[in-house]
Amino acid sequence: MDTLNRFLFDNHPIRGEITRLDQTYQAILDNHTYPIAVQNLLGELLVVTSLLTATLKFEGDIAVQLQGDGALSLAVVNGNDQQQLRGVARVNGNIADDATLKDMVGNGYIVITITPKHGERYQGIVGLEKDTLIGCIENYFMQSEQLPTRLFVKIGVHDNKPMAAGILLQVLPANENTVESFEHLSTLTETITSDELFQLSTDEILYRLYNQEEIRLFETHDITFKCGCSPQRCEDSLMTLPANQIDEILREDGGKIDIHCDYCGRHYLFDAIDIAEMKNKHNVYNH
Repeated sequence: MDTLNRFLFDNHPIRGEITRLDQTYQAILDNHTYPIAVQNLLGELLVVTSLLTATLKFEGDIAVQLQGDGALSLAVVNGNDQQQLRGVARVNGNIADDATLKDMVGNGYIVITITPKHGERYQGIVGLEKDTLIGCIENYFMQSEQLPTRLFVKIGVHDNKPMAAGILLQVLPANENTVESFEHLSTLTETITSDELFQLSTDEILYRLYNQEEIRLFETHDITFKCGCSPQRCEDSLMTLPANQIDEILREDGGKIDIHCDYCGRHYLFDAIDIAEMKNKHNVYNH
């Protein structure tokens, strides 16, 4: 089971999170043949988004989107306060297994979008000023939130399955003079290995890293893959098009409209009868 745990240091104004994902990561990779470097980047995005959703103090969604003019034109992971995640990438060229972020994306940027269920949407744009995705996200927190933040992310294979995991450390707001404590805890966290992060329990990881510290560990949150696609959403999307355009698509596609979900790979087929019923229900007429 994919999980996320939050924890606090009693003697330092610093909080942490640990997330481990294999089923959700596998679900994102299924139905796609992404290059190895893109698979790894999606794993990093998945970990980052999971850790960021845990910071939401309200019902809502968060999206971490990477886009540019390179062979990898888009990579995005969406999550919500229930730790339901999905992700997809668009590849338009060859990408080497050892490609760097710059190699894949070219000239690009990261967009972090937070959408509360009630309230205004917030969007932050992050320049690719660092060599890695993780470095860029850490830089974002320092510049926009002014909260020292470290992300320790591991991507690999465990029990013959792809695995993505990570630890977040962050100084709590309105706390100064924490540099020494934060550097000390960051140095300890840097010693974590992929095998330890993939295999040990959360309690074992915390003891392995911080056995000299007093820590409060909060309840475990399960993480799941949830696409969100449905026949109704496809219908709503189709009905935003002009009626004559829908009819034209029907003719060009042999009397059926095939809507493919990039996230889960599912296909939704609609024939002329389905479309007629939709038009009637939505009061869309072709004059």
